[in-house]
Amino acid sequence: MTREEILDQALNLITGDRAKQYGNAKDNHLAIATGWNHIVQKAYKTHGTLTPEHVALMMDWLKTCRLLTDIQHVDSWVDKAGYTALGGEIATKD
Repeated sequence: MTREEILDQALNLITGDRAKQYGNAKDNHLAIATGWNHIVQKAYKTHGTLTPEHVALMMDWLKTCRLLTDIQHVDSWVDKAGYTALGGEIATKD
């Protein structure tokens, strides 16, 4: 796949289905940033760094923000559950 084909595909996604599913990009990214900032602040306060568990929380939050625009988007629900399961597994392994 060429770089032009990759960019064409990305353009089709962000101006087509993704735009419809997730709404205004700036609003969506602002909501994601708000949650991620909170997670990062807590991570540094409690652990001094971001951990893989914090990343799982951040990805879960991303999916939450997307679902707030399209609550019936099944893929986001599945992804959200997956990130939660992965984070829980990482957190509880010895």
